[in-house]
Amino acid sequence: MQEKYYRATRFDNFRELIKSSSVKYGLKNAFCIKEKDGTYSYISYKRFGELYFTLCMRFIYQGFYGKALAITGNNSVEWLLCYLAASTVGVAVPIDKSLSGEDIIRLCGEADCAAIFADNTLTKRILPYSDKGFVHSLEECVKNSPPPTAAQRHEVNALDIPRDKMQVLIFTSGTTGGAKGVCLSQYNICTNIYQVSQIVKITASDKTISLLPLHHTYECTLNCLFMLSRGGCICFGGELATLAADLKGFSPTVMLTVPALLSHLSKRINNAIYKEIAERLAALPLMSDIRREKPTLSRFLSHIPFFLRDIISAKVKNTLGGRLRLIIVGAAAVEAQLIEDFNALGIRTLQGYGLTECSPLLAGNSDFFLDPSSAGRAVPGVALKIINSDENGVGEIAAKGDNIMLGYYNDPAATNEAMINGYFRTGDLGYTDENGALFIKGRIKNVIVTPNGKNIYPEELEEKLLSSEIIAEAIVLKGTDHKGEECVRAKVFPNRDKISQMLKHDPSEREIRDAVARAIKEINELLPTFKRIRLTEITDSEFERTSTNKIKRFGKNAE
Repeated sequence: MQEKYYRATRFDNFRELIKSSSVKYGLKNAFCIKEKDGTYSYISYKRFGELYFTLCMRFIYQGFYGKALAITGNNSVEWLLCYLAASTVGVAVPIDKSLSGEDIIRLCGEADCAAIFADNTLTKRILPYSDKGFVHSLEECVKNSPPPTAAQRHEVNALDIPRDKMQVLIFTSGTTGGAKGVCLSQYNICTNIYQVSQIVKITASDKTISLLPLHHTYECTLNCLFMLSRGGCICFGGELATLAADLKGFSPTVMLTVPALLSHLSKRINNAIYKEIAERLAALPLMSDIRREKPTLSRFLSHIPFFLRDIISAKVKNTLGGRLRLIIVGAAAVEAQLIEDFNALGIRTLQGYGLTECSPLLAGNSDFFLDPSSAGRAVPGVALKIINSDENGVGEIAAKGDNIMLGYYNDPAATNEAMINGYFRTGDLGYTDENGALFIKGRIKNVIVTPNGKNIYPEELEEKLLSSEIIAEAIVLKGTDHKGEECVRAKVFPNRDKISQMLKHDPSEREIRDAVARAIKEINELLPTFKRIRLTEITDSEFERTSTNKIKRFGKNAE
């Protein structure tokens, strides 16, 4: 079992974290912001600390002490400042910016918010559903803030921040519907930062891009707040559409991502290698066999001389900004092969597992343990156990630790249901091996039970479907066969470009159906009879997703 950890500073709350970093890192850049004209501006740790204290006082003067304040909008320094100040003075309520104006205001009502702070791109969407005085501009509330006075600092420092008080309220977006309000204390979140600091090394020379939505604890805790606690630099202004250019412009050393984005990067890298480099190496022994077999990137690299491997790795790293050394991937299941490919390039890639209710991380691969096929080991300070396990050791994952939520907002029944003997029931199925590594099988709600009592995990089948080049997206659901018995049903969004490339012409609908049918037949032949896909539906549009790019398992996706 893991025994060695890094030494790390533990903070009880955000105020301690900000004050410590402001003093320790001073004039070092805490943020690099890409402006609309393409230029870059910077904010130091000292200035960020000043803005935090000033904004806390502004909220107090506005009568928001002890009140819930909603924050929504694009990732920005202003967003992060409002989140930190609101949670210090009262309760911060981060809200998904992709929601409709009506839904944003509805969540504000459920949380009993006194005001909402939104960036200028969202105010027009929100105002038709709210009083004008309720909506405030994120940009304006931070703009032209003078340094705090000694008296103002003293007043903010005197605010009580109990370990067991809700100061962050997050509404989960979930893949199965039914959003709940998760109550977190600053101590919950700071505990998770401390836990991760002990197993993943981040230093003041590191730089990250904030790409994933900040209203999720995954991005907010494990990227931004974690980086601020270690003196790194956070880059704002990048978007997924401009990722290639932003990687070169920001030159990050660390990137937090989701499997879909990692897969996108992997495809770009593979194309670059096989098209631009493999042709130049055609004379090498075994190269023709390697190209014919279309090997994985890690296997391709293992078949060429080390000096060429170094050249290829350097070329790939240059397309990613030249300095990328660490990728953290989570929020959904990820193929082990993806992780192995990036590790083969010299970019350490770590998969983890967590939930909003856990601030969020429960387990993860780390600098001390790496198993690409697993979600890693429990982070320090977290106890994991498997409850109600079957004959294969698969059961519900339960967890205990100081990072676990206080409960669900105004829902004691749901809170009690989620807890068992002090452990939080995650609703996920998994098992642990002899090394303490955690393996995720899927959500309990998603499991398909066959007539003879066998369990089928949709996520496992979806991974196999997505391994086919002609399937772009897939979701596996419960179906009913002609006998009225429960069976496996797959909805597939085909990769029409790939099918066209294979056929060398634009495919007809019949040809698309035949290509998908062949792919599913090949997959079925490798599966036990009870796991085989019996019903297939081809959709002509991409599936609805959450803001962390997970396919939703409700609504029109499940129809």
